[in-house]
Amino acid sequence: MKRTTKGSLAVALGTAATLGLAACGGGASTTTSTSQAPAAKGGTLTVLNLGPKEHLDPQRMYVGADILFGSRTYARTLTTYTPGNDAKMVPDLATDTGQMSDAGKTWKFTLIDNAKWQDGKPVTCDDVKYGVSRTFAQDVITGGPNYALTFLDIPTKKTPDGDVPAYTGPYKSDAAGQAAFDKAVTCDGQTITFKFKKPWTDFNMNNAALAAFAPFRKDKDQGAKSDYQAFSNGPYMLEGTYDPNKGGTWVRNPNWSADSDKVRMAYPDKIVDIQGIPVDTTYQRLIADAGEDKTAISALQAQAASLPQIAGNPSAKSRSVNGPAPYVDYLAPNFKSKTMSNPKVRQAFAMATNRGAYITAYGGPTVMTPAFAMCNKELKCFKDFNPFGNQPNGDVEGAKKLLAEAGMPSPLPITVVYRKRGNADKALTALKETWDKAGFNVTLQPIAEKYYATIQAPGAADKDVFWAGWGADWPSGSTVLPALFDGRVNISAGGSGQDYGYFNDPEVNAKIDAAYGIQDEAAREKAWGEIDEMIGKKGGYVALVNQKFTFMRGSGVKGFETNSQMGGYPDLARIAVK
Repeated sequence: MKRTTKGSLAVALGTAATLGLAACGGGASTTTSTSQAPAAKGGTLTVLNLGPKEHLDPQRMYVGADILFGSRTYARTLTTYTPGNDAKMVPDLATDTGQMSDAGKTWKFTLIDNAKWQDGKPVTCDDVKYGVSRTFAQDVITGGPNYALTFLDIPTKKTPDGDVPAYTGPYKSDAAGQAAFDKAVTCDGQTITFKFKKPWTDFNMNNAALAAFAPFRKDKDQGAKSDYQAFSNGPYMLEGTYDPNKGGTWVRNPNWSADSDKVRMAYPDKIVDIQGIPVDTTYQRLIADAGEDKTAISALQAQAASLPQIAGNPSAKSRSVNGPAPYVDYLAPNFKSKTMSNPKVRQAFAMATNRGAYITAYGGPTVMTPAFAMCNKELKCFKDFNPFGNQPNGDVEGAKKLLAEAGMPSPLPITVVYRKRGNADKALTALKETWDKAGFNVTLQPIAEKYYATIQAPGAADKDVFWAGWGADWPSGSTVLPALFDGRVNISAGGSGQDYGYFNDPEVNAKIDAAYGIQDEAAREKAWGEIDEMIGKKGGYVALVNQKFTFMRGSGVKGFETNSQMGGYPDLARIAVK
């Protein structure tokens, strides 16, 4: 996923546009939770958000903050993550975290018998199956994660746009396509079975982190018109209508039972979700801590202007949390570039990269920490390595030596493309200073609009280096490394996909295939870490930083915490205002 948005598809791995940037200074607290006073039911919680909200439809949600909000209020899934610093995957609508067989090609879940929709009807196996079927209607259910299309054992058919699943969703009459889907996803009472064409050994983690496999009632489906008509099986339901630009109000679902749900405490009587509040305005209101804002929280992380004010205000600082986010900023050398195709040039570029200057430009260690790996330090696939042994501030002399060994002209001209927003100009200029000292002559090319679409297109293939940001869709290397560095599923005549630097290495690809089939989680994540190091040493990327987020609450909010396993955003599972 690109920062603050849970990606799209690159054969099972995602991207989309970014909503917010944890981009600069200050010195808030370094905790991930605050206000742990005893909580009680009652009161109204206000959630302040920039908006507009992209989707309420669970099959279309792919923004991290929205997924976590929906998961805790109205859209339960087969599995989920517990709240808190030590979040763990647990059963939610299922009786356990799933039964895997056939080396990861088959998964079974049995639903609990006391989960209900807001009208009192039970949540059934058929509801889960129907929810999955909607993802295949790509002309109607747009914008969400498309893992089901890639993994489910459904034949493909050739089209002018390439091979696509033979099943096109529940809105078109297609007996053959429906039969193929019915073979891949089956119900036997309350037990649902998924059959995949290739191993998906962390499928239950996908269910816990995203909502694409969430249930959806067929009789409540209006296709695209259902986007803001949330029908709840969680502790809250929508009161009246939802305006994506203004928000909506969530009240208790009378048919939700705490006996069926061991994760969501559902303390507030009401949650007022307000969209359209500028991020800096949100933090000014929370710092002031007046009136209804005393029981309000921020949905998006603090920006540059607010961080020093939070740090300098003891009350505000005590009500803030500063914790790890799943996002990594990195640079992708372009293997199509004649210059960057030289491994010594890539190594020299990596060695001359001054992470310290980049971090300073964005505001210091409250906002980010240096990184050398693509697996974020919060992930089990993280391996502590430094591919070329240089320090965070770079090695100018070492880089000069490598460029000389490569026989390159001095200075060596290269173009670095980056996304123009926030403090990016300042940060990339700081990087350029050290690169130039090392023997490069860097031209910075900022792009403000449609950044990722631009660098993915064939027209950008003559550039030398691309800036990018990424975070795991769920806490596994499987949602990082194949997404970004498996050229087989990314590179085409249409461009690079998410493999912005056109990295396509047979040795790495073979290791990726092997890692998918490892059934033991610890061994699998260790393998992803080793693949990460392999790509790093080949110069496939230059990791820059791991992101950190700062959020705030009003003084009347209790149990405020973030969830690093679900995007690093505020978790409503245990929040209270009484």
